[in-house]
Amino acid sequence: MRKPQNKHGPKAEMNVVPYIDVMLVLLVIFMVTAPMLTQGVKVELPKVAAEALPTDSQQRVLTLSVKVDGSYYWNLGSELDTQSQTDSAVNLEEMRSKVGALIAAHGDTQVYIRADGGADYATVVAGMAALQQGGVSNLGLITEAPQ
Repeated sequence: MRKPQNKHGPKAEMNVVPYIDVMLVLLVIFMVTAPMLTQGVKVELPKVAAEALPTDSQQRVLTLSVKVDGSYYWNLGSELDTQSQTDSAVNLEEMRSKVGALIAAHGDTQVYIRADGGADYATVVAGMAALQQGGVSNLGLITEAPQ
Protein backbone atom coordinates (compact mmCIF):
# COMPACT_ATOMS: atom_id res chain seq x y z
CA MET A 1 0.00 0.00 0.00
CA ARG A 2 1.11 3.44 -0.85
CA LYS A 3 1.08 6.23 1.61
CA PRO A 4 -0.90 9.25 0.42
CA GLN A 5 1.19 12.40 -0.18
CA ASN A 6 0.44 15.39 1.99
CA LYS A 7 0.10 18.45 -0.18
CA HIS A 8 0.59 20.84 2.71
CA GLY A 9 3.67 19.28 4.21
CA PRO A 10 7.02 21.00 4.83
CA LYS A 11 8.83 22.25 1.78
CA ALA A 12 12.56 22.74 1.30
CA GLU A 13 12.06 25.93 -0.72
CA MET A 14 12.57 29.43 0.56
CA ASN A 15 9.85 32.02 0.07
CA VAL A 16 11.63 35.05 -1.47
CA VAL A 17 8.57 37.25 -2.00
CA PRO A 18 9.01 39.21 1.29
CA TYR A 19 12.68 39.82 0.47
CA ILE A 20 11.77 41.15 -2.97
CA ASP A 21 9.27 43.53 -1.36
CA VAL A 22 11.89 44.84 1.05
CA MET A 23 14.41 45.32 -1.78
CA LEU A 24 11.88 47.27 -3.85
CA VAL A 25 11.11 49.57 -0.91
CA LEU A 26 14.84 50.17 -0.36
CA LEU A 27 15.32 50.85 -4.06
CA VAL A 28 12.58 53.49 -4.01
CA ILE A 29 14.07 55.11 -0.90
CA PHE A 30 17.55 55.32 -2.47
CA MET A 31 16.14 56.62 -5.76
CA VAL A 32 14.31 59.42 -3.94
CA THR A 33 17.16 60.42 -1.61
CA ALA A 34 20.12 60.15 -4.04
CA PRO A 35 19.42 63.41 -5.93
CA MET A 36 19.14 65.26 -2.61
CA LEU A 37 22.62 64.14 -1.50
CA THR A 38 24.43 65.60 -4.51
CA GLN A 39 25.56 69.10 -3.59
CA GLY A 40 28.41 71.26 -4.72
CA VAL A 41 29.62 74.60 -5.91
CA LYS A 42 30.75 75.10 -9.49
CA VAL A 43 34.23 76.62 -9.63
CA GLU A 44 36.65 77.28 -12.45
CA LEU A 45 39.92 75.62 -11.48
CA PRO A 46 43.22 76.94 -12.82
CA LYS A 47 44.87 74.92 -15.54
CA VAL A 48 48.48 74.01 -14.73
CA ALA A 49 50.75 71.38 -16.28
CA ALA A 50 51.67 69.39 -13.15
CA GLU A 51 52.17 65.73 -12.29
CA ALA A 52 51.63 63.80 -9.07
CA LEU A 53 54.69 63.99 -6.83
CA PRO A 54 56.25 60.89 -5.25
CA THR A 55 56.90 60.83 -1.51
CA ASP A 56 60.46 60.05 -0.37
CA SER A 57 62.48 60.57 2.78
CA GLN A 58 63.21 64.18 3.72
CA GLN A 59 66.63 65.69 4.33
CA ARG A 60 66.24 69.46 4.39
CA VAL A 61 62.98 71.39 4.72
CA LEU A 62 62.04 74.44 2.67
CA THR A 63 58.92 76.28 3.85
CA LEU A 64 57.45 78.41 1.06
CA SER A 65 54.83 81.02 1.99
CA VAL A 66 52.50 82.78 -0.43
CA LYS A 67 51.29 86.26 0.53
CA VAL A 68 47.99 87.87 -0.45
CA ASP A 69 49.69 90.12 -3.02
CA GLY A 70 51.17 87.08 -4.82
CA SER A 71 54.73 87.47 -3.53
CA TYR A 72 56.67 84.58 -2.04
CA TYR A 73 59.08 84.11 0.85
CA TRP A 74 60.73 80.99 2.18
CA ASN A 75 62.92 79.51 4.87
CA LEU A 76 65.42 76.69 4.36
CA GLY A 77 66.46 74.69 7.40
CA SER A 78 66.64 71.28 9.00
CA GLU A 79 63.05 71.42 10.31
CA LEU A 80 59.72 73.04 9.51
CA ASP A 81 59.80 76.74 10.45
CA THR A 82 56.98 79.14 9.59
CA GLN A 83 58.36 82.12 11.55
CA SER A 84 61.77 82.69 9.93
CA GLN A 85 62.55 84.01 6.46
CA THR A 86 65.64 83.10 4.44
CA ASP A 87 64.81 84.87 1.18
CA SER A 88 61.88 86.31 -0.78
CA ALA A 89 60.70 86.88 -4.34
CA VAL A 90 58.28 89.38 -5.83
CA ASN A 91 57.00 87.22 -8.68
CA LEU A 92 56.79 83.61 -9.82
CA GLU A 93 59.79 83.64 -12.17
CA GLU A 94 62.11 85.06 -9.52
CA MET A 95 60.88 82.48 -6.98
CA ARG A 96 61.37 79.65 -9.50
CA SER A 97 64.97 80.62 -10.22
CA LYS A 98 65.98 81.17 -6.56
CA VAL A 99 64.26 78.09 -5.16
CA GLY A 100 65.45 76.02 -8.14
CA ALA A 101 69.02 77.00 -7.28
CA LEU A 102 68.47 75.99 -3.63
CA ILE A 103 66.97 72.65 -4.66
CA ALA A 104 69.85 72.00 -7.08
CA ALA A 105 72.40 72.82 -4.36
CA HIS A 106 70.81 70.74 -1.58
CA GLY A 107 69.55 67.75 -3.57
CA ASP A 108 66.49 65.99 -2.16
CA THR A 109 64.60 68.68 -0.22
CA GLN A 110 61.13 68.45 1.31
CA VAL A 111 59.07 71.53 0.42
CA TYR A 112 56.05 72.70 2.38
CA ILE A 113 53.74 75.39 1.03
CA ARG A 114 51.64 77.65 3.20
CA ALA A 115 49.42 80.36 1.82
CA ASP A 116 47.55 83.29 3.29
CA GLY A 117 43.78 82.72 3.52
CA GLY A 118 43.19 85.56 1.08
CA ALA A 119 45.83 84.43 -1.41
CA ASP A 120 44.64 83.61 -4.91
CA TYR A 121 44.26 79.86 -5.50
CA ALA A 122 45.73 80.18 -8.98
CA THR A 123 48.85 81.82 -7.51
CA VAL A 124 49.36 78.94 -5.09
CA VAL A 125 48.89 76.27 -7.77
CA ALA A 126 51.17 78.14 -10.18
CA GLY A 127 53.80 78.21 -7.43
CA MET A 128 53.42 74.46 -6.94
CA ALA A 129 53.84 73.84 -10.66
CA ALA A 130 56.89 76.13 -10.79
CA LEU A 131 58.45 74.21 -7.89
CA GLN A 132 57.86 70.92 -9.64
CA GLN A 133 59.40 72.23 -12.85
CA GLY A 134 62.33 73.49 -10.77
CA GLY A 135 63.12 69.96 -9.58
CA VAL A 136 61.12 69.63 -6.34
CA SER A 137 60.26 65.99 -5.74
CA ASN A 138 58.67 66.26 -2.26
CA LEU A 139 55.83 68.73 -1.67
CA GLY A 140 53.35 69.18 1.16
CA LEU A 141 50.73 71.72 2.22
CA ILE A 142 50.56 73.40 5.63
CA THR A 143 47.25 74.39 7.21
CA GLU A 144 46.29 75.75 10.59
CA ALA A 145 43.58 74.34 12.80
CA PRO A 146 40.51 76.58 13.18
CA GLN A 147 40.41 78.58 16.41
